[in-house]
Amino acid sequence: MQVTNVESEVGRSDREIPLTRFERAAQMWAVLAIAARNRQILTYEMMARACGVPRPGVGGFLEPIQDFCLQEALPPLTALVVGDESGMPGIGFIAASDIPRAQADVFNRDWLVGQAPSPQDLEAAFQAAGHP
Repeated sequence: MQVTNVESEVGRSDREIPLTRFERAAQMWAVLAIAARNRQILTYEMMARACGVPRPGVGGFLEPIQDFCLQEALPPLTALVVGDESGMPGIGFIAASDIPRAQADVFNRDWLVGQAPSPQDLEAAFQAAGHP
């Protein structure tokens, strides 16, 4: 049996094609939705490892998710990602001041019902928030 490279057959090269910021954010949304279902708090390091990104880049990928949640009046899903030592979201988290309450609100929503936002939805929210 001969195994072929499917990506090559659909016009992609054998090189890895990086995800855009908003595709990566959509990937992180899925990880966060599962974490919320399981009532789990994740560290930035855990999120970095789960999504295959450098630890310092995690906050930038979470920003479109935060923007989308704010614009859609959803609990702040990104409140589930915290620093290893502080146990709190990073300085870019602006969606809530009462973090424990925000995390409880996230846990009380069923994030797996309905459609997750697309990369385009996340990009639109990011742009609407005034980011360059």
